[in-house]
Amino acid sequence: MRWTVESLNAAVDAEIDALPRDMRARLARLSGIIEEHGLGGLPRDAVKHLEGRLWELRITGRDGISRAIYLTAAVRRVVIVRVFVKKTQKTQKTPARELELARQRAKEVS
Repeated sequence: MRWTVESLNAAVDAEIDALPRDMRARLARLSGIIEEHGLGGLPRDAVKHLEGRLWELRITGRDGISRAIYLTAAVRRVVIVRVFVKKTQKTQKTPARELELARQRAKEVS
């Protein structure tokens, strides 16, 4: 059975659309890898566990870095709940406000 990658809602779709073009392409590429090979097919440096069910896809581009926070749901589903561009590359931690928004949105996933 294949994996699927989906966004939670229209707000997440808008966040993805707001990414720079090269970062959108990288997110699409990582999503394709997940759908074709599962989460184990991703490069090690592309994924980081945040807490509980929340993980992040690490996306780099010419203009900086961005993150797509996701969780796995039943039947091999990856649901992206938050996408954002990191303001600075110096801070390694995911900003608290981004993590809190992801937590709230994750409650909507069944």
